[in-house]
Amino acid sequence: MKLKRQTLVSGDTSEEEIGHNYLSTLMYGRYQRDLSEAAREEARRLRRLRKKRRRDDKLRQKELAATGKPRPRGKFFKVLGYIWRHTFARLGEDWIFLAVLGIITAILNFAMDRGIAICNNARMWMYNDLATSTFSQYVAWVSLPVCLILFAAGFVHIVAAQSIGSGIPEMKTILRGVHLKEYLTFRALISKLIGLTATLGSGLPLGKEGPSVHIASMVATLLSKLVTTFQGIYSNESRNSEMLAAACAVGVASCFAAPVGGVLFSIEVTTTYFAVRNYWRGFFAACCGAIMFRLLSVWSGAMPTIKPLFPTNLPQDFPFDPQEFAVFVLLGVVCGLLASLWIWLHRQYVLFMRNTKTLSNFLQKNRFIYPGFITLAVMSILFPPGIGKYMAAVLGNQEQVLSLFANFTWSDELTAEQASIVSHWRTPEVEYWGCLIIFFFSIFFLSMVSCTLPVPAGIFVPAFKMGASLGRFTGEVMHYFCPLGVAYGGHIQKILPGGYAVVGAAAFTGAVTHTVSTIVIVSEMTGQVTHLLGIMAAVLAANAVAALLGPSCFDSIILIKKLPYLPDLLSSASRMYDICVEDFMVREVKYIWNRMTFQQLKDLLKENKAIKSFPLVDSPASMVLLGSIHRWELVRVIERQVGRSRRLQVAAQWHRRALQDEARARTRRPSRFEVTPAPDMLHAPGTGMTRGSSLTTKDQGGLLPSPGQLFRPKSILKKTNSFTLTRGLASPPPQATTPSPASSPAQVYSTVTGAETRIRAAFEAIFRRSTLLQDVEGGLSDQLTPGLPRSPSINKKVQLPRERVCDMSPEDQKAWEQLEMAKEIDFDRMLGIARKRDLLPEDSEYEDETLYICHIDPAPFQLVERTSLLKVHSLFSTLGVSRAYVTAIGRLIGVVALKELRKAIEDVNSGVLTVATRPSPPTTPLPTIIKVPSTQPAPPSDSETAKLTTSEKT
Repeated sequence: MKLKRQTLVSGDTSEEEIGHNYLSTLMYGRYQRDLSEAAREEARRLRRLRKKRRRDDKLRQKELAATGKPRPRGKFFKVLGYIWRHTFARLGEDWIFLAVLGIITAILNFAMDRGIAICNNARMWMYNDLATSTFSQYVAWVSLPVCLILFAAGFVHIVAAQSIGSGIPEMKTILRGVHLKEYLTFRALISKLIGLTATLGSGLPLGKEGPSVHIASMVATLLSKLVTTFQGIYSNESRNSEMLAAACAVGVASCFAAPVGGVLFSIEVTTTYFAVRNYWRGFFAACCGAIMFRLLSVWSGAMPTIKPLFPTNLPQDFPFDPQEFAVFVLLGVVCGLLASLWIWLHRQYVLFMRNTKTLSNFLQKNRFIYPGFITLAVMSILFPPGIGKYMAAVLGNQEQVLSLFANFTWSDELTAEQASIVSHWRTPEVEYWGCLIIFFFSIFFLSMVSCTLPVPAGIFVPAFKMGASLGRFTGEVMHYFCPLGVAYGGHIQKILPGGYAVVGAAAFTGAVTHTVSTIVIVSEMTGQVTHLLGIMAAVLAANAVAALLGPSCFDSIILIKKLPYLPDLLSSASRMYDICVEDFMVREVKYIWNRMTFQQLKDLLKENKAIKSFPLVDSPASMVLLGSIHRWELVRVIERQVGRSRRLQVAAQWHRRALQDEARARTRRPSRFEVTPAPDMLHAPGTGMTRGSSLTTKDQGGLLPSPGQLFRPKSILKKTNSFTLTRGLASPPPQATTPSPASSPAQVYSTVTGAETRIRAAFEAIFRRSTLLQDVEGGLSDQLTPGLPRSPSINKKVQLPRERVCDMSPEDQKAWEQLEMAKEIDFDRMLGIARKRDLLPEDSEYEDETLYICHIDPAPFQLVERTSLLKVHSLFSTLGVSRAYVTAIGRLIGVVALKELRKAIEDVNSGVLTVATRPSPPTTPLPTIIKVPSTQPAPPSDSETAKLTTSEKT
């Protein structure tokens, strides 16, 4: 058996063994080539073979297409292709995409409404049926909301914290062109759906309009990614922004079944400059969402037919007296004042909680204390046997709004059905006047506190309820003082407080959000257009007062969260035309230049960690702007130069070169001189020599020719301290002390002196440690013990060794990094190669593996120093620009970002930055003019030309 194996190894060596440099020996043989290198070469060979096959396949397809032969395809693939072309392939078309967006959003909103209804019914069932005493009723009333809020807070914090809050402020920022990380992801969608259902199911005074807008935007983004996966032509930023604008309209339409008002609301709230081409997209998607939302209500049995969300029965022949317009306008002014007060108190409360460091740190470490305590306090106030009996706490949001919109006066003689409605707003202690006031202020403060919880929530519904209660109170007061109505033109009509409730709801909601589209939303929600003119008067008055006193609730949240969104310029501030870019730009620009070293770039990045993009100039002397490069691109440039992959590649080259030098040294011709060991090496252990012995042809094992073929021996040994070390080469493994005939030919004697022996041994030990082959995972425990190879019969399980890499020692790595970091960066070459790649993407001539081609923006947005503030604000808002470089005749002199522009707008609106207080620009030296002497005569001036013309005429 052994003889057969030896014959196989020596005579019948396979091609694979020859490719691995298999060396035949007397026993089993051994491989001289590294297995990892062989594996890499095999991978390269397979890669080349795969490319060749791909080219052959393309060539075959072209030949088949040219000859007209049909491609082999079965009936199944034909049917599958037909179904794909007529179903999913059309998903990228705008009509299909918008319809699917509206339907999916409506289904999600309907599912959330069903979940919210189940939670509310469970709470009321526990309160009415399970509890037998007041204490047990209190526990049943409080326990479920606290558990739901704690679950929502924990779930949202674990899954996606980006789903906390309304969502409309962030959508305004995204549509302005700012990318918010992980805000429109699938994780955020799941977190928003489950968290919002649990939050509204708890019974807190919160809404769902803002979260519905966020949900629709996430659905649109996920659908866009799905379409992009199928058809890459739809992968562009413009189309994504158009679909997000349509999604905002779908969110409002699916929430309140108000498609027209949803489109107008999305335009007012989320966009500064609206593209008219997106108008039909928003209407179509909103109509699909609203129709599907109402159809689901009918199919589920919740409603007998399609009807408004809050139906009213206001008379149409004489809805209100024209003299009541003054009361409507006054109601709008009051709503504007109270809405501005609510926004201001909410912002001050949040800032107080944030600025109190001790309280803020404590609540951050104990995340469940604040939501649990606030929920317990709010539900304790809303407890029906307690204060809740004065604010109809046993009714849900829809029942409360419907009772406030009731088309009868609460002080008149009531029927049994009307008395059951009024019974929730009247107690033996307090009449409905006091109940309406208590209800308004309770929702006023409780909604303000509840909005600060770390859960998904909106503010539209609480504002709607506050306005409806305020309008109902105003209508009841008008009816009290004018029980028969207001006489006009001989006709007397009773005052209907329900109409005042509708007007108040639209006015307060419009004042909180700073929108006039609530006119259409309320008309669609109630199904009545009789009070349309009164609603318009009240909403316009409320918006005028609220805009004069402060920002909207969404802009206030943007200021609190410090989102990168630009505030609006006040139209009364004429200083916006006098303030220019040079008055607020940053003049100390951090820039990079061509031919800078890697070390300079590294220092620049370390010193300016907050800068996301750096301008590229020609040189620090000329400062000519060439483009801009993102920060992560520059980091990759440095990583490509001195990173781990490059370091291992260089170390492998060193090791390969050392192996070549060793092989070359072993195969050199024998010396014609007689080599005699130094005196200090005669007693060296393991040499087998004694003093006085000399090397002979027999001892050298045939390395030297016979003495007759040698020249006369000459002594070349001299006392010297010079020596040569091979860098990157590992020392050979220690051999056995007893020399063998097979190992004696491998012994090589070098001409060294006795003084150099100890120095050489020390350095060889150092380099042996620095050039060890290390595992990829960083361990040396799996290294085999050097010696004779083990018999394959000992271990039945054969396992291939892991891939090993050759790395540098810390000293070598530090020296190598210093040399590499001192090299210059050729940005011009990168830009040239990138342009050639864009022109000829399939040409492999422009591939350069040693140079990382970073993306350079050759045309960043630029401004001149005399650009007015109004133009800068318009450009940043329209184009979604994050920064702009200020240049003068191509020279970089400053930079303007959103932070500087926002500060300038706030200073101009407040009157801090004026023409008198603006900083004076520094004086720049005039450029030197170099006159070049010319041999050609100068052209005649205008005066000389006029004289010549006059002389010719005369």
